[in-house]
Amino acid sequence: MRRGWRWGWIAPPVLLIAFVAGASIGETPIPAHTVLTVLANKLFGAAFAVDRIDAGIVWNYRLSRAVVAACCGAGLALAGVVLQALLRNALADPYLLGISAGASTGAVAVAVAGVGGGMVSLSAGAFIGAAAAFVLVAALARAAGGGAGVQAAGVIVLAGIAGSQLFNALTTFVIAKSANAEQARGIMFWLLGNLSGVRWPDAWLAVPAALLAVAVCIYHIRTLDAFTFGADSAASLGIAVRRCQALLIGVTALVTAIMVSLVGSIGFVGLVIPHAMRFVVGVRHGLLVPASALAGAVFLIASDIISRIVIPGQVLPIGVITALVGAPVFALILVRGRAGR
Repeated sequence: MRRGWRWGWIAPPVLLIAFVAGASIGETPIPAHTVLTVLANKLFGAAFAVDRIDAGIVWNYRLSRAVVAACCGAGLALAGVVLQALLRNALADPYLLGISAGASTGAVAVAVAGVGGGMVSLSAGAFIGAAAAFVLVAALARAAGGGAGVQAAGVIVLAGIAGSQLFNALTTFVIAKSANAEQARGIMFWLLGNLSGVRWPDAWLAVPAALLAVAVCIYHIRTLDAFTFGADSAASLGIAVRRCQALLIGVTALVTAIMVSLVGSIGFVGLVIPHAMRFVVGVRHGLLVPASALAGAVFLIASDIISRIVIPGQVLPIGVITALVGAPVFALILVRGRAGR
């Protein structure tokens, strides 16, 4: 536990470095000391002289992107930690289990098809879609009767793939039926992960969602450790299994839905980051939870930086970068894990 608290001291300087890098690096480089000057002026009321254009780029554009990226990375990484523990499935994450696809369908249905008649927000639509996707995947896996162990894990993954394909098809249908050419182009770019349009109002939604995920996971560290050995073992330790499952999965779906409604569907974060951190800190959730949150935040900020500079004059969807980095890393993790056995 003491080692777990150390991450609370490590996180602020690491995040500060990541935020400064995110605000400094871009098509137009801005010196780090300028970024720090802008932060001092905005946060602490200092009156240092700084170019107004640089200040606008740093504060209104790049820093807000970095904050939202960090929140999304931390939230998705913790969603992967929770799902992998509860389902005892190393391949469980919001993207693979169809939760991200369901959230995308719900968000697109509200934004393009006008579902709810203006009474339902984008985040609420995404949450409804995420919850529906998880219920469908769970029901399909239960109906398939996967048994236990490897067979059960395989059934859950197959059910997740089926759910993802279904909700991706529904999203495409809604776009084709209700969106014009310009809307369709923008939505398809957004679905691959896009931070170009995020600003500080989005951060006011992303930050509480990420803090909620961190707080719930830290509060339920013992529960997550218990579920690693199965629901029966958790119940024997006095864990209220159904209540904890409902709470943790509900929070996972909510956080995923909020992040998808802000930046689109981003894959591999919830899958790769928890596995990578297990190699670093081990499997105890007292260390895994803070390490995964911090690594997810830094990883998505770095991916956003790469998406802005890899092609001059063009911004790539961030989901492309996470897939290009995450797929080889996950393949390496699989190979190392097999060699370790």
